[in-house]
Amino acid sequence: MKRVLILILTVILFQYSVFSQQNSDSYKTALLIVDIQNFYFPGDGPGLVNAEQASFAAKEILQIFRDKKQLVVHVRHKSAKGMEIHKNVEPLSNEKVITKEEVNSFPGTDLLEYLRSNGINRLIIIGMQTQMCLEAAVRAAHDYGFECVVIQEACATKDLTFGGKVTKAEDVQTGTFATFVNGGYSKVIELKTFKENSDKYLFQNPD
Repeated sequence: MKRVLILILTVILFQYSVFSQQNSDSYKTALLIVDIQNFYFPGDGPGLVNAEQASFAAKEILQIFRDKKQLVVHVRHKSAKGMEIHKNVEPLSNEKVITKEEVNSFPGTDLLEYLRSNGINRLIIIGMQTQMCLEAAVRAAHDYGFECVVIQEACATKDLTFGGKVTKAEDVQTGTFATFVNGGYSKVIELKTFKENSDKYLFQNPD
């Protein structure tokens, strides 16, 4: 009887250890930086509203990923001018850089293959323009099965005009973020929240 109890306890402990290991390994997060390039800053292009501030927020996020030795992917859009990634988020030699020709970061690139080969299942996505290449990346990543988190201060866009009416950049951002959340595509959080809970967003379930 004693041997049976010992065997049962051994099996239970083994199953618990396996579950704990699976649970701890279930979140592997990468940072996806989309199109923070010179042509979105004054001088090389039309410039976006708060582009500089967004790049500094992105720099903080990038440093957290580097400090914790987590995967970073830089995406840039092919362009005749201003194609260079902005100095505030300049890639290191060991960080993946992808050049795209579409609004969506996935078609025609090895982004999906690279993320899957590294076991990534969650993406922190930041970049420019919010309602263009950033939104396309979020929607596609969600459709491919990645859990997505957008940090709002590290995104930027511009005023848009349609039908003689101007939509301010702040409202464009708000509408895009609302679509992400209400449509179930992504969480949208503040930079402060990420900085205070970075381990949760990188390695755990933050909910």
